[in-house]
Amino acid sequence: MLFNSIEFAIFFLIVFILYWFVFGKKYKVQNILLLISSYYFYGCWNWHFLALLIFSTGLDYFTGLMMADAPNKQKKQIWFWLSVCVNIGFLGVFKYYNFFIDSFADLLSAFGLKANFATLQVILPVGISFYTFHGLSYVVDIYNDRIKPERNFIHYSVFVCFFPLLVAGPIERATHLLPQIIRKREFDYNKAVDGLRQILWGLFKKIVIADNCASVVNTIFANYHAQSASNLLLGAVLFTFQIYGDFSGYSDIALGAARLLGFELLRNFGFPYFSRDIAEFWRRWHISLTTWFRDYLYIPLGGSRGSKWLSVRNTFIIFLVSGFWHGANWTFLFWGAFHAALFLPLLIFGRNRLHTNTVAEGNFLPTFKELIQMLTTFCLVVVGWIFFRAASISDAFGYIASLFSRSLFTLPTHKVSSLGVYIVVLLLVEWIQREKKHGLAQFESVLSFRPLRWGLYIILILSIIQFGGKSETFIYFQF
Repeated sequence: MLFNSIEFAIFFLIVFILYWFVFGKKYKVQNILLLISSYYFYGCWNWHFLALLIFSTGLDYFTGLMMADAPNKQKKQIWFWLSVCVNIGFLGVFKYYNFFIDSFADLLSAFGLKANFATLQVILPVGISFYTFHGLSYVVDIYNDRIKPERNFIHYSVFVCFFPLLVAGPIERATHLLPQIIRKREFDYNKAVDGLRQILWGLFKKIVIADNCASVVNTIFANYHAQSASNLLLGAVLFTFQIYGDFSGYSDIALGAARLLGFELLRNFGFPYFSRDIAEFWRRWHISLTTWFRDYLYIPLGGSRGSKWLSVRNTFIIFLVSGFWHGANWTFLFWGAFHAALFLPLLIFGRNRLHTNTVAEGNFLPTFKELIQMLTTFCLVVVGWIFFRAASISDAFGYIASLFSRSLFTLPTHKVSSLGVYIVVLLLVEWIQREKKHGLAQFESVLSFRPLRWGLYIILILSIIQFGGKSETFIYFQF
């Protein structure tokens, strides 16, 4: 069931009506409704993997109780490592087993040895990386005495399985979401309106921007050898907007839907393509994952408390793990290493925290220096996305090598003028709103004249309806 489908709209409308108008005064019954709805939502993808989701939820719930009640630290550690190993083990089997087997076979072949290892013929359970990280953060927080275990299984299960974030995040923390689950929620009209606006903006980014970019990008990347350099450049730039529109669009819909149900989820994007360097980009892109690795891997490794070279090592590890988290392919590892190579000079020279404010804060236009910084960062990000999108490392390097051709100065053969207009609208709206939480946040203060504001809403809705028949799946569902 896709967020950008009629089925989800009907599903969510039914849940919303039951949630507020039938069970509105009983938050515990609301939680039961959310859990049943979340299991149904997940089961629509593949009901066979519901058992895995429930087992993973039960394991971490039970582990939390056992650690809290453990008579000594040794038994607490046993339960902790049991949960960590089982969770990582599931990821290893479903997501990385075939990658390691194939890579080992390739290594043996390089030495002239033939190997024929069995691989698993199973599909990747949707959302496994996200709900596994939910459970891991919960277990780690209990182990480090940051939180007490939740003893109500329904409440904990809603934290792990809440359907707006279940399959593609944001990656929530128990310290943030659980307190909202275990208390009564009140319907807030203003938050509901803001949630609807964020859903509208998310649908526009997904359906109008990302899905239209996808049709061109797929054609160019599938046959890049036969494309002109100008087409290749177009494909790389369009993929940059595709993945942003796709993933941030999902996050906007998730946060908006949650807000309609009385929840505030963690922000996942902060207009990353307006970043002035790679460090700022990573503070604004997939924020929940970046901060998760910071808190649960970078800091435990020593963070920046030791020498500069220890910080460099830890940072490089974080980027490699982040790349590998995205998928079992050398392209993702290289993508992580590429960004590490861009980030490390900033870290070494102490410039990684240089841009912590919003670009051109308080002004409509950036300075010339800020404009050059944003364009440079954007171009570097585009190069990185080529490795992310390519089927193999050799394809990525082949794609980049093909860009260096005289045909780079010819016009692309793919007609994308109307798509270009939509991308300009995206950039313009988000530039104006760059100090807000999302593209249409508090929009009445931007367009105070109601007819103009509603005119924009209608244009967005009509654009979504015009392109809504494609129903492309979300890119991050594969992670």
